[in-house]
Amino acid sequence: MKTFILSALVVLTVSHCATAQKIYTKNGNISFFSKTNMEDIKADNNQVMSVLNTQTGELQFSVLIKSFHFQKALMEEHFNENYLESGKYPKSTFKGTITDVSKVNFAADGTYPVSVSGDLTMHGVTNKVTTKGKIVVTGGKITGSTVFSAALADYKIEVPKLVENNIAKNIEITVNCLYDQKM
Repeated sequence: MKTFILSALVVLTVSHCATAQKIYTKNGNISFFSKTNMEDIKADNNQVMSVLNTQTGELQFSVLIKSFHFQKALMEEHFNENYLESGKYPKSTFKGTITDVSKVNFAADGTYPVSVSGDLTMHGVTNKVTTKGKIVVTGGKITGSTVFSAALADYKIEVPKLVENNIAKNIEITVNCLYDQKM
């Protein structure tokens, strides 16, 4: 009888550990878009590291600022040297949770609307961010995405008067990650 109880405890412990799952990507995408009457500015970063714990909803991102790429080299240079100061603040991070992760069935195909809340650190400044997103499960592959706005002033990103009409005060940020690796 003791052997049966011990075996049952081992099976329960192992099955619990097997379901506690962290998935990640090293090549997620974050892009931002600034629209003004003067010009549109778009940048993409396809080297985004993100980890998602499917059991707890814990979600983390790490983004190297120098990995954002623009259509115009001069924009990229100004972005790194004058605005985000990538030499001084080399990365941006997000640490938060999918607050309603229990609504997502990671084992069943479907599109699941979710809420995400956490701390976004950019340009050395950390602010709380809450946004809507979605988790899409297709054939066992899990994708997470969201679109939200960030005010440059909230992150102490200063735009010189000379070009203030060329850059929007609020930047649209789009996140798309295919979580293709298991930890």
